[in-house]
Amino acid sequence: MPYYKRIRDLREDKDLTQTEMGEILSCSQRVYSNYERGDIDIPTAVLIKLADFHNVSTDYLLGRTDKKKLNK
Repeated sequence: MPYYKRIRDLREDKDLTQTEMGEILSCSQRVYSNYERGDIDIPTAVLIKLADFHNVSTDYLLGRTDKKKLNK
C-alpha cells in the first residue's frame, strides 16, 4: 500500500529513526516498524498524530491525494 511508504519517506526526510518515531507516537520501534511495513493497520489516533507531526493531511498519508499541504 502506498501510504506505508509515505510514512517511511516522511520519517527519513526528517532524519528520524523508527525508535524516535515510536517515542513520538508512544509505541515501540517494533510496532512503528510494523506500520511502515504494512503488517498492521495504523489506528486512527496514530494516523492523526502522524499527520499532525509531519504537517500533512491524513488523505496524503492514505494515498488519497498527492498534495502534502493541508487545506486551510
